Amino acid sequence: MAHPYHHAVRSVRLFGGKPEDYIEIHSWFDETKRNYADFRHRALRHHSLGIYWYEEQFGVTITNSDGKEIPVRIIGEQHVKDDLGFIPTVEDWLKAIKPERWMVMTRRDVNERMQQTNEQP
Repeated sequence: MAHPYHHAVRSVRLFGGKPEDYIEIHSWFDETKRNYADFRHRALRHHSLGIYWYEEQFGVTITNSDGKEIPVRIIGEQHVKDDLGFIPTVEDWLKAIKPERWMVMTRRDVNERMQQTNEQP
């Protein structure tokens, strides 16, 4: 889905209420688009741990405008499944990252590189 609003409309179909009841949840999952504006932003929160982070931050349930209490974890699971088709783990995302040299540089590597750039010809 392209926008948190569309996720919120789907939540209304599933759980009742109004889109405004759900927009904060769906916006939280997608606010990482500020950092990376394509699908890769999902690696930061679209996983099982991200769903639990949301619950820890905002509480176990919300009460929608119909007066129905809805577990936020269920709403988060719906968001991730709608985007990815399943709920990956953090490990699933990390396994897909292609390692680069800078990711594994040791302090010694950094010191050697600094010395090389500071040497005069």
